[in-house]
Amino acid sequence: MNLFDVYPLFDITPVKAKDVFVYDENGVEYLDLYGGHAVISIGHSHPEYVCSLSNQLNNIGFYSNSIQNPLQVELASAIETLSGCKDYQLFLCNSGAEANENALKLASFKTGKSKVLAFKNGFHGRTSAAVAATDNAKIIAPINAQQEVELFELGDLKGVEKALAKNDVCAIIIETIQGIGGLDEATTEFLKGLESLSKKHNALLIADEIQCGFGRTGDFFAYQKHGITPDIISMAKGMGNGFPIGGILIHPSIKASYGLLGTTFGGNHLACAASLAVLKVMRCENLMTNAKTVSDYFIEKANTIPQIKAVKGRGLMLGLEFDFSIAALRKDLIFKHHIFTGSAKSPNLLRILPPLTLQKKHVDMFFEALKKAL
Repeated sequence: MNLFDVYPLFDITPVKAKDVFVYDENGVEYLDLYGGHAVISIGHSHPEYVCSLSNQLNNIGFYSNSIQNPLQVELASAIETLSGCKDYQLFLCNSGAEANENALKLASFKTGKSKVLAFKNGFHGRTSAAVAATDNAKIIAPINAQQEVELFELGDLKGVEKALAKNDVCAIIIETIQGIGGLDEATTEFLKGLESLSKKHNALLIADEIQCGFGRTGDFFAYQKHGITPDIISMAKGMGNGFPIGGILIHPSIKASYGLLGTTFGGNHLACAASLAVLKVMRCENLMTNAKTVSDYFIEKANTIPQIKAVKGRGLMLGLEFDFSIAALRKDLIFKHHIFTGSAKSPNLLRILPPLTLQKKHVDMFFEALKKAL
């Protein structure tokens, strides 16, 4: 049986990883500045993480959500403590797409409406409503296109207000910092405007923090810099350091009822153990502070390289913008200098999404290689 060929693959086979490094089958060491799409938050194979998952697996790895699972309650408490999101409710699932799917479904239940407002260059997942709200026609199948979605330019408050006035919108969904779309961030004025308009027109504001959340920007959630209170916050990626887990935080004004949402695997024992380990390491090793410190150093180094036209993003969610396509540069960094980086919708943007354990010495390694490659 062949694999369904939907991924263009680099000819590298990782077999081991430790902190910010990945090792292939030939023992070659790679500096990981991509973290598998911003997933690796506390570093590969962190001892606390390995211990937590191993111990849990020795007890119970999975049972359905029809029984008590105290780990879910513990995880909710730990997220509340570290994020500062008081009184929100937690629903656990398995991925970012599923998180957004549940967020949109909940908004529709709450308001009784069905239309969604989203933004150009946004990416929210590959499933039903989430992909319809994603600005990429190539991955939207006809069955997804039945969803009612209207896309706006980031910052177009007048357009959003006009659409809301029709009173058929259940949700506004926005990435606080766009991921694959190119690291653009909405302004505080715009986000506060969305918050105000959503309340006025009985629509829910969904902050998609799947990539920019869980400490990646130096704040627990990227939206917190802007002083808004979303109705729903979606999260995944760095939440489990590689173990599949996602979730939504739900404002207390939204009431639960039996059967409203559901999942088979979401919030299982192993997933909770993984995320609890992530939160513990983030707290004990001050990784959000580290993200800010190393980010400042990274940006300072980037500003000394004339070929870099702009540095986008925040914390350890960064993009280096050039005036040429970075495809060849990225291959050079991987195969000649053994450094993983990422691409974006813009062909000229090199994305940097390393583990939050990244140190200044690793930044130096990258820029030495980048200068040679350029």
